[in-house]
Amino acid sequence: MELQALLSEAGRVNPYQLYAQLHSAGAASHLDVSKDGYDLAVFGYDAVNQLLRDGRFRQLDADYLDVHSPRWREHPVLQTLRDSIFFTDGPEHARLRRLVGQLFTARRVAVMEPAITKLIHDRLDRIAQLGADGDTVDFMAEFAYAVPSCVIGDLLGVPEADRGWMRPRVLAISAIFELDGSTWPNMTRADAATRELTAYFAGLVAQRRLDPRDDLISDLARLQAETPGVFSDAELIANLITLFNAGFVTTTHLFGNGLAILADRPELRDELVESPERAPSYVEEILRVEPPAHFVVRYASSAETVGGLPCDEGSTILVMLGAANRDPSIYAEPDVFDPSRFDAGGPVTPILTFGAGGHYCLGAAMTRLEGAIAFPAIFERFPGLHLATEPPPPTQLMFRGHDVLPIRLR
Repeated sequence: MELQALLSEAGRVNPYQLYAQLHSAGAASHLDVSKDGYDLAVFGYDAVNQLLRDGRFRQLDADYLDVHSPRWREHPVLQTLRDSIFFTDGPEHARLRRLVGQLFTARRVAVMEPAITKLIHDRLDRIAQLGADGDTVDFMAEFAYAVPSCVIGDLLGVPEADRGWMRPRVLAISAIFELDGSTWPNMTRADAATRELTAYFAGLVAQRRLDPRDDLISDLARLQAETPGVFSDAELIANLITLFNAGFVTTTHLFGNGLAILADRPELRDELVESPERAPSYVEEILRVEPPAHFVVRYASSAETVGGLPCDEGSTILVMLGAANRDPSIYAEPDVFDPSRFDAGGPVTPILTFGAGGHYCLGAAMTRLEGAIAFPAIFERFPGLHLATEPPPPTQLMFRGHDVLPIRLR
């Protein structure tokens, strides 16, 4: 495999054609690290699933960066990411996940369902007003970003007035995750955004220590006060920044990618409105066919075998979630959008969009719930909704989705 094929214009527009070619050749492939930046790519479903569950394959954590990029601490964004639950492993990760996870529970998600439902219908009211005279409405700005940022904002305790200010800073950090995104301009913008977000959340934590509320920031601040040494201030701030970022990016692209798929499929839209109980199957298939995140990266802490290929200690591995979700040995006709494959009672192989193992996404239940409420509501409210123009295909390879999505309501 040559990663440059994926980074080409054609590869960015349609990576799935390359994924299909890869599956015909096996489960993994060696790369030229000097040219591609990684030693191996793994894309077969079983190989990806096993690797993500194997603790010998680690995040690009501080131990890795100390060897391969000794000056990494000069970048605030890298320091913040490595202080978070997302880029730690072993006992350190278990400690942070135990602390954050107990506050990010299924019970808390379930309690939020009425508020999420109201928020979705409020946004649909706004879209109805904006599009009442046949004007185009940007679905991404007015719904796909607004809903999940408000949900995670309410959960954490970020004031509504501040959420618009946060979006460009979140996007600046997201840009460095692209396969070719670690450029100097991108890193400079991400560092600046991290400094601003760090100052912002430090101020918000200080407020909540004086005036606790029913939100995650107050809970974490209280836990820190009641259990000295449980986590540092830097860890607290880093996890608030990364939880906010991760809390809406996936759902934003679920909404945008899902609408783009269903906009010209009236038979599926009608079915969804008539049988809203099938919405979870639709959400799962959207997340499989057009996953919001296509890759994660790991390195081998010892010499191992990956997808049948030898892997040296220290090797970096591009883990291709988007390709694994289209493995034809797991999903029949993998390029066909077919929600029935996830209907209740049928054989279900879990999608890998949210990862697997110890780093399985904490917000997966929230994303699924938001999607299951939103899609039937959108098409019941606006049965004539259609794309105002054919959107350009996404060209991002890591967080893949639309920047704008103009719609008309009739």
